[in-house]
Amino acid sequence: MTIQETQRSASAAPTPDSAERRRDGRRRWQQRYDEAVAKGRIRGGDFTTLSGVEVDPVYGPTDEQAAADERMDRIGWPGEFPYTRGLHATGYRGKSWTIRQFAGFGNAVQTNERYKMILARGGGGLSVAFDMPTLMGRDSDDPMSLGEVGHCGVAVDSAADMDILFRDIPMGDTTTSMTVSGPAVPVFCMYLVAAERQGVDISTLNGTLQTDIFKEYIAQKEWLFAPEPHLRLIGDLMAYCDEHIKAYKPLSVSGYHIREAGATAAQELAFTLADGFGYVELGLSRGLDVDSFAPGLSFFFDAHVDFFEEIAKFRAARRIWARWMRDVYGATSDKAMQLRFHTQTAGVSLTAQQPYNNVVRTAIEALAGVLGGTNSLHTNALDETLALPTEQSAEIALRTQQVIMEETGVTNVADPLGGSWYVEALTDTIEAEAEAIFTRILSMGQVPVDSADKARLAEVVRDNVGKAEGGVWPMTSGILRGIEEGWFMSEIGDAAFTYQLALESGHKRIVGVNCLTESVSSELDILRVSHEVEREQVATLSQRRAGRNEDIAADAVKRMVEVSRTQDNMIPAMLDAVRAEATLGEICDALREEWGIYREPARF
Repeated sequence: MTIQETQRSASAAPTPDSAERRRDGRRRWQQRYDEAVAKGRIRGGDFTTLSGVEVDPVYGPTDEQAAADERMDRIGWPGEFPYTRGLHATGYRGKSWTIRQFAGFGNAVQTNERYKMILARGGGGLSVAFDMPTLMGRDSDDPMSLGEVGHCGVAVDSAADMDILFRDIPMGDTTTSMTVSGPAVPVFCMYLVAAERQGVDISTLNGTLQTDIFKEYIAQKEWLFAPEPHLRLIGDLMAYCDEHIKAYKPLSVSGYHIREAGATAAQELAFTLADGFGYVELGLSRGLDVDSFAPGLSFFFDAHVDFFEEIAKFRAARRIWARWMRDVYGATSDKAMQLRFHTQTAGVSLTAQQPYNNVVRTAIEALAGVLGGTNSLHTNALDETLALPTEQSAEIALRTQQVIMEETGVTNVADPLGGSWYVEALTDTIEAEAEAIFTRILSMGQVPVDSADKARLAEVVRDNVGKAEGGVWPMTSGILRGIEEGWFMSEIGDAAFTYQLALESGHKRIVGVNCLTESVSSELDILRVSHEVEREQVATLSQRRAGRNEDIAADAVKRMVEVSRTQDNMIPAMLDAVRAEATLGEICDALREEWGIYREPARF
């Protein structure tokens, strides 16, 4: 279907009621904006162009133009359903995006120093990168960790490492994102214990834990157990945060890794939102109130180099999420319908050839994230295709965001591309492609749907959610079936293969790789993590084990396993094990012994 065909199919005959609502859109926006001004929620600043021309907070059609344009039902105004143009009437005039640079390497001491540098130079929050042993729930002295400690992130073996990681950083005042999924829950418990030791009331903590296990089976392949026990832990985490740490987001549903594996923009969007709907169904299966727990879900998207496609993807994401949350899952509050997301520029777009070109790519991708309305942003460093970033390249990546924020004027107007014929058409196209993928996933979950009828799609799914004995969870069933049959991997593999053929034929071009390959650039100096880091981490871990009360630690881990055999929430028992300095590997090994390990079936 072409973009024009998608626009025609998305259009519906206007009704008097919808026309009147469209006519009233600007007034509703103005009322919300004025309320924000009255409450002091507008940043001080100069809202003029470089030449001194004052600009309005938002632009859109006149009342009569809006009333006659049925597209406005889908586009709307900033701060109102379906949130295509952003979550807030004020745009970035109210609050700019959070600069959250992803960092972690070596040991906790070294990474703590990098975090202090990021915060001192204007970073608005932290994002923790863990090394491979930590991501796989193994201690640094595990034989399988040999040669990997501290190399792709920071090594965290116990709560004592978390204490060091945040030393002299007030955890109650710093929003922190942690990119970890398989062992996310025990790592989060270590984060809570470190906050307790700082004297922080954990109910005040704010940040995000990735936790998203669906995307591990789909793309990244860093799981510990089969899907069901992982979902048990995630459900416990959602319930615990919903009760005790309202501001913290226990799930960051991640499309980034799906896109990095080779998916198209529409596949990234559809697979990610489907996973999000699966977690909504998980919360509902626990008896949680969707209006209470859904605001704790956030999203993590890739910003690739096709500028307008990425902007359209972000706008479509908000619109789809809002509609499904309202029409399928019964959300009634604005916060439950609002999709909040973090963006990272595309690591897969970085090239080892002519690496300074990566600064340009990253700036374009970051600007796409901003114009798409991202809530927080990480910009990759130019050398990350070769190694972890040096301090200098990390500073350039940070300054890239700050130049966009402070010099370009893009924060002055909410959704400045709203109403663009191309952007709106592309948004409709990506939305339609995503809806078609949803129908395929739902059909794998044995839910009959018709991709041509959006209203019927919502009705069928809504009528199947949790209604039968034991509950029926349509999207979850489809996701699990797709994982089991390798459908997601096959779809991503086909997309990656198609793109590779286009590169090799020259139909798609990458500067410095398959065109314009001449260069005067010299090799980069890259960051190298010394093997001394591993030796020191292993020695420190041995000292900690010797210094703890072994019986208390062992009993706490045993108690945690006993709780896993009941319907009780596992988080309190896991916190007790972490407080006793049980290590990540000890906790995960005990659960591996209880639940078994998961090996992906071989497929050809």
